[in-house]
Amino acid sequence: MYSQAILSALSLALCSTPALAASPEEWRSRSIYQLLTDRFARPDGSTTATCDTGSGQYCGGTWRGIIDRLDYIQGMGFDAVWISPVTKNIEGQTAYGEAYHGYWQQDLYDVNSHFGTSDDLKALAQALHGRGMYLMVDIVVNHFGWNGGPDSVDYSQFNPFNSEDDFNTPYCEIDYNNLEDSAQLTECWVGGTQVTLPDVKTSSQSVRNAYGEWISSLTANYSIDGYRVDTVLQVEKSFWSSFRAAAGNAYMLGEIFQSGADLVCEYQNYMSGVFNYPVYFPLINAFKSTSGSISDLADKIEETKNTCNDISLLGSFSENHDNPRFPALNHDIAQASNVITYTMVADGIPVLYQGQEQHYDARGGQNDPYNREALWFSGYNTDSQLYKLVQKLNGARKNAIRNDPSFLTTPANIVYTDDSTIAVKKAKLLTVFSNKGSSGANYTQEIRSWYPSGSSVTELFSCTDFTSDELSHIPVPMSGGMPRVFYPTADLGSLCGGSRLVNSDEYPSRSSSYKFNRLSRSSRSETRATRSTRSERPARAARAARAARPSPRGKPTRWQA
Repeated sequence: MYSQAILSALSLALCSTPALAASPEEWRSRSIYQLLTDRFARPDGSTTATCDTGSGQYCGGTWRGIIDRLDYIQGMGFDAVWISPVTKNIEGQTAYGEAYHGYWQQDLYDVNSHFGTSDDLKALAQALHGRGMYLMVDIVVNHFGWNGGPDSVDYSQFNPFNSEDDFNTPYCEIDYNNLEDSAQLTECWVGGTQVTLPDVKTSSQSVRNAYGEWISSLTANYSIDGYRVDTVLQVEKSFWSSFRAAAGNAYMLGEIFQSGADLVCEYQNYMSGVFNYPVYFPLINAFKSTSGSISDLADKIEETKNTCNDISLLGSFSENHDNPRFPALNHDIAQASNVITYTMVADGIPVLYQGQEQHYDARGGQNDPYNREALWFSGYNTDSQLYKLVQKLNGARKNAIRNDPSFLTTPANIVYTDDSTIAVKKAKLLTVFSNKGSSGANYTQEIRSWYPSGSSVTELFSCTDFTSDELSHIPVPMSGGMPRVFYPTADLGSLCGGSRLVNSDEYPSRSSSYKFNRLSRSSRSETRATRSTRSERPARAARAARAARPSPRGKPTRWQA
């Protein structure tokens, strides 16, 4: 068991150093840039240093390296940074490489020396706060890491849980086809048996007390503003309330790697935010091919909106270190632009994974470890098409918040769909998406915008003005499969100051021959009434019968968050 002397000393220290963090309400307006500490920036500033993603070795990124490249992140408009877990991990080579990712922790009270010193981590927090930015730290409470099989674990090497009594033993593997069995879900171990991940006994009150003391200390010592929480599903629901309180009720963004809205949204009862996996899966499917299902995406957006407690605190994402790089599925930059645009303007807090802005494609694979490339190979290019796209989208979101803070809590409504198009209106921001791809024809799509008749609105990528007609329709010029974003011209602020951030072809002229989706005058709702009804849409019963996707992770490298 962990040392009572250590706990007593910590308790005394914590009495004089209360945990301070940013609340969920303060996080709501933020946009988050996710980075892998080892793969983002080296302290020597190199843009050519070797980093073989397939080998799973440390590549030399550090907290000091991040500090030196904050201009790159802030230049895109991000005001929060999510970094890898900071605790000490397994040292040396394992069957799956080294612990560069940070998810094989062994000592909660020591930092990962490959990333720097405790003073370096404090300096990173200070540098971010000096820019008005937040620090989000990835944490793991479900498991520790051991280089070997389950029977070889030496629990005395862990801190503060240094006894087998602090873990659920003996080893058993989680059955993700049986999620209703909460005991096996929370007591069996994630991962495999070459690098084992001993499951911490989070049902134990003494373990919960120790975790509370640790998270309070971590928050206060390093001025952390919020947390991304790994493997939430595998921990007892009753664990989270006291843990969050110990962290100063900081915003926590939890990972529940499942597709079902009922299952994922339930966890907002236990932590403020969860990643929007229910929308993630149909979002990727809708845009990874020109025949992707827009209707499935629309249905899941509505279902999630109607199921989650607070969609404004969900994590809106489209890539991360566990899921495939989108360009590895479809390299069309127009399709990637649609996916990124949705990520940035949808309900919730946008989360962009390092490399998305450089169109990284996980060369050599799709998933872990190939999707964990070193960003320095991009040269931190601030002129790339997607970097500038993200910059524009962050600017549009911040402008909408400045004009009307209720933008954040106003749910996005689907105002139009067809086989290849979906239009979403969030407060005064209207976005039109297409999965036709870069080779798609240029055309004009009439969309009922729900702007007042005669309103002047500006398309933010081309900085072109349009006027809504008597029924609030606007002609949306679609070109090369790119998305379009509209906002009232009178409220643009500094947007569209003359520079075009995304190349677009000459717009086709408006023609009365174009079809558009008009509503009867009795239909005034922006939500469902404007959704097209199509005979080719798959039956709802057939979609509902699809089983929730079980987590595919079967070995430790798939369990690195």
